[in-house]
Amino acid sequence: NFFASVLARNQRGFARAIQRSGVPREELFICGSVLSNQAQGFDAARKLSARGCRENLEAFASATDYVDMIMLDYPGPDDDSIRGQWAALEEMAAQKTTRSLAVSNFSPRQLDVIFADKSATVPTVNQLPFGVGFANIYDGNAASIVAENSKRGVVVQAWSPLQRALRGNRKDACAMIGQKYGKTAAQVALRWIADMGCSFTTAGTRKRDGAPARFRENLDIFDFKLTQEEIAALAKL
Repeated sequence: NFFASVLARNQRGFARAIQRSGVPREELFICGSVLSNQAQGFDAARKLSARGCRENLEAFASATDYVDMIMLDYPGPDDDSIRGQWAALEEMAAQKTTRSLAVSNFSPRQLDVIFADKSATVPTVNQLPFGVGFANIYDGNAASIVAENSKRGVVVQAWSPLQRALRGNRKDACAMIGQKYGKTAAQVALRWIADMGCSFTTAGTRKRDGAPARFRENLDIFDFKLTQEEIAALAKL
């Protein structure tokens, strides 16, 4: 599963990497993103979002003619704008150039703007700032934001999941728990996200900076589970 973000401007480079990898396209899950939150009103938001969808396909054209998922990076400034954004993504799905739709940084109320249309496609995931150390932005109850998304059929996907987890007392707490399982602080923090019923996306930079080893470390979290007490303790940080 690879997420190529318009904000990171890494889509064309990622397309070249796909070509050079030799990995069959059907074995890859590729997610692109659209940034259109600055457009206001249904028509303007739909137009800008549609352009973003086309730009994704153009950026990936050397490697593929479709993406597995297209994601709105941010919701528009009002309900009409959100409806316009989503209409453009629905059109991309109808054209079969994406297989699923997703959102990022949507509140439950903003998700409900989409769901007001009973025929709307349900977003597969909602990328949110989430992880060990983010409790303060959810009033100390990280489980509530997961539950609000879950009851709408949406999976929370954490972006920058280690941003706060590997600092200060959060890192110390994760490292202490990790001693019990033979895991690093990062692995405990990512396992916490999985045990909360969420997925996550992590970033890698250059090979010489140790990205391959970090990817392997990040994936090596499925041979243990945290206790309910450990989950609750980390949720308070």
